[in-house]
Amino acid sequence: MKIKSILTITVVLLTSQLLKGQATGNAVTDLLLSAYSERNYTTQPVTDQQLEMILNCGIKAPSARNQQPWRFTVIKDEAAMKEIISNVVAGNVLIIISGAESQTGTTPDFDCGLAAESMFVAAHALGLGARIYGSPAGNINSKRDVYQVPAGFKAVVVLRVGNVEKPVDAVSSATPRKAFDEIVNFKK
Repeated sequence: MKIKSILTITVVLLTSQLLKGQATGNAVTDLLLSAYSERNYTTQPVTDQQLEMILNCGIKAPSARNQQPWRFTVIKDEAAMKEIISNVVAGNVLIIISGAESQTGTTPDFDCGLAAESMFVAAHALGLGARIYGSPAGNINSKRDVYQVPAGFKAVVVLRVGNVEKPVDAVSSATPRKAFDEIVNFKK
């Protein structure tokens, strides 16, 4: 992706956040406040360099006792992707995040969620769209060999990554969140 496009996206997101009073001036928190799960993607392909960066961010995610109980399966074939998520388009990439089935004293499903979130944030930082899906895991696990889920692992979540129309007003396009007071309790 060209630097000019990334700068344009950043300016649009920050301007939108400033108008809504959400910008913090910190690149990480501004990204977290502006990211959302996109539903509409273009057919412009994710590059190999973008995919590698996203996967490296997943590998660096925290995990209980640093066990890293995950494996990532990358699917680029449109027909195979459509078996998992019906509305994918050419150019998207699906990453199946699988967790170790039997690892005592650890939390593979939670750790896989952390890896998925790290890759989700990385995708957005690269100017891509991303969405995390939990429901396809059951179908994937019933066809482990087809989707090359490694032995001793089970699919936990799927991350969809792709290009989205630019510029998108991420703040107003996202589904509304519950109010801070509805979610956060302070112990007195």
